Amino acid sequence: MAELPFTLDQLRILRAIVSEGSFKKAADTLYVTQPAVSLQIQNLEKQLEVTLFDRAGRKAQLTEAGQLLLNYCDRILNQCHEACRAIDDLHNLKGGSLIVGASQTTGTYLMPRMIGLFRQKYPDISVELQVHSTRRTGWSVANGQIDLAIIGGELPPDLKELLDVIPYASDELALVLPIKHPLAKLVELTKEDLYRLNFVSLDTQSTTRKVVDQLLAKSGLEVQRLKIEMELNSLEAIKNAVQSGVGAAFLPVVAIEREIQAGTIHKPNIADLEVRRQLKLISHPARYCSRASAAFRDNILPVFASPESPVRQLINSDNISLQEEN
Repeated sequence: MAELPFTLDQLRILRAIVSEGSFKKAADTLYVTQPAVSLQIQNLEKQLEVTLFDRAGRKAQLTEAGQLLLNYCDRILNQCHEACRAIDDLHNLKGGSLIVGASQTTGTYLMPRMIGLFRQKYPDISVELQVHSTRRTGWSVANGQIDLAIIGGELPPDLKELLDVIPYASDELALVLPIKHPLAKLVELTKEDLYRLNFVSLDTQSTTRKVVDQLLAKSGLEVQRLKIEMELNSLEAIKNAVQSGVGAAFLPVVAIEREIQAGTIHKPNIADLEVRRQLKLISHPARYCSRASAAFRDNILPVFASPESPVRQLINSDNISLQEEN
């Protein structure tokens, strides 16, 4: 077998330069000197007989050949990481790591509870949570940077074809009012009542705002008739505004469970209106599934899943008792 014209260290250096934007920053990240980084890239270019970086500008820019090698570089290094994790699994969950992902709302309110339960059961495993947009989370799973994730938005068609996408849980989008609002005395409101309310909402550029508007429209509300009193940039800010009496809001139930139980906001029913979205579990069917990942999927996810979820049904079919996890 012919000797490879590059080493794993050279590939790591190449990726670090692209990630950091310069040879110097890459050297700092890798705890080596800048001349050492430059020498490794020069040797790599000689071995491959190509130029990898355009050195005319201040920022390190890849040439066409450099970009081509980077595409393979990511795949090669990810496979190396998977091999290391597979070897670590031989220790039977005594160590190792798990990387889980989530879109914004799920990552803020639901996933930390899951990780807390997982850490109780498997204290020797380190867990990392990455919270990004649905699209970015999907690509991270596809690239092997995240083991599995729970998302609330829609994946692009090309990602749907690449990943396993399983319905996980149903998340209700609920109307909440200040407890001193006149309509808070009513148990049930009508759709027409909503058009007389002043609302607090996420700003129009927010991906979550767009998803909320789409869900409301699909449920039969005329979204353009809702009066937006104030736009804020986070769900926590909106909750605080509602509790302060600024206005009403539509918020995911998973984000307001504590406030409802504490009685600091009012959640009325709305006649002939139920707004729900489907949370989905995503993973890559062709990538290595570590024991830590399998433990999270089999022993933690079913505890929080909807009764009709295929995740819960799958675990039940394997005779795993959910009662033990509660």
